[in-house]
Amino acid sequence: MANEPRQPPALAPYAEHSFAAFVALRYVSVGRRSQLVSFMSALTVSGLALGIAILITVLSVMNGFDREVRENILGILPHGVVKALEPQGAERWQAIEEVLRAHPAVLDMAPQIEVTGVVSANGFAKGVLVQGVDPQAEQRISILERFMREGSLAGLEEGRFRILLGATLAANLGVGIGDKVSLYSLEVSVNPLLPLPTQRQFTVAGIYRVGTLELDSAMAMITLQDARALYRLRDTQTGLRFQLDDLLQVRAVAAELGPQLPAGVQVDTWTRVFGNIYENIQFSRTVVGLLLWLLVAVTAFNLVVSLVMIVRDKRGDIAILRTIGASPETIRRIFMTQGCLVGLIGTIIGIAFGVLFSLTVGDFAAWLERAFGITLLSAEVYPVDFLPSELRLSDIFGVSAGVFVLSLLATLYPAWRASRVQPVEALRLE
Repeated sequence: MANEPRQPPALAPYAEHSFAAFVALRYVSVGRRSQLVSFMSALTVSGLALGIAILITVLSVMNGFDREVRENILGILPHGVVKALEPQGAERWQAIEEVLRAHPAVLDMAPQIEVTGVVSANGFAKGVLVQGVDPQAEQRISILERFMREGSLAGLEEGRFRILLGATLAANLGVGIGDKVSLYSLEVSVNPLLPLPTQRQFTVAGIYRVGTLELDSAMAMITLQDARALYRLRDTQTGLRFQLDDLLQVRAVAAELGPQLPAGVQVDTWTRVFGNIYENIQFSRTVVGLLLWLLVAVTAFNLVVSLVMIVRDKRGDIAILRTIGASPETIRRIFMTQGCLVGLIGTIIGIAFGVLFSLTVGDFAAWLERAFGITLLSAEVYPVDFLPSELRLSDIFGVSAGVFVLSLLATLYPAWRASRVQPVEALRLE
């Protein structure tokens, strides 16, 4: 019995956990005797941090585009419009309004006259979509007031024949607040000598800028009364604009309203103009997010390679730990803890830089445009002409959880390899 080999004492469970965490932390930290370990850990942390920062920033930019389309552009345009295909009369419009008010998803509505025309000043002429609105009702369903650069929506009520113009259109016309522009209807007046288009002089009461080409350069807004006078309309309106509590349900609401409305009208929705753009943004978010997650996954694979190299470099240490009583489970826990620490450090640094980039990417893009005289986003191609960004906590938590899971999975194989190291063989190779 006295000649039996002595077994190294086993560590208590609590001491085993503490010991594994202590050794893992030493392997992650910089030390003169662990140059390779420190270098590989720093390289992996840098890769994870960069991938996470890029992922959070790009997701924030896609969120910004989504917000601009949903809340700003679609806050100015109606979610839906009941358009008349033939004159309806005041009584029928009242019946249509009652149908809309009875629907639980409809928040509010406002009458409109939508016609085409030509606005001209200082030798420049431009075809525009003319919106005849009730200024008081429009303020209830539109957020145009947020985008007014000069004047206000209430300026339409200050007198007859006043007009609101987009900033791009006003710049092309060379006009400002108080200047005169000519608005031509496409109706031709009957003249014994020469047929002439009907036109009126309008005073510019406000200039807005949304950042969308269709709104800033091709739309003008006047009152219902002025639209009836200029276009010689007998009907009180040509449509009824309405807003919903959830604009993404507009197609379903339109399908429900259709059978309840009288003949001679149709329901038009925002999806006809901006539906493809919005769907493209959602699709781009999915594709770009998937590609960036693949980038993070490649970085996690780099963690596997780093840990395998560290295991090879630490074979002697593993052998010594085994001889003093560390079990294979303890060795496995050491390298799993090390991988998780690397993933946690990379995640924290990546989130910090991702939040910083997300909050400043718009200003940085604007600075690039001013400094180098370039246009990063053209309103002719994109729904906005600036780089929006919206940081969401759900993205931060989702990215953090995803990266931690990938880091944990990346440690399984290297930790298993480390637990399989035989002390005698490792010491002989040393």
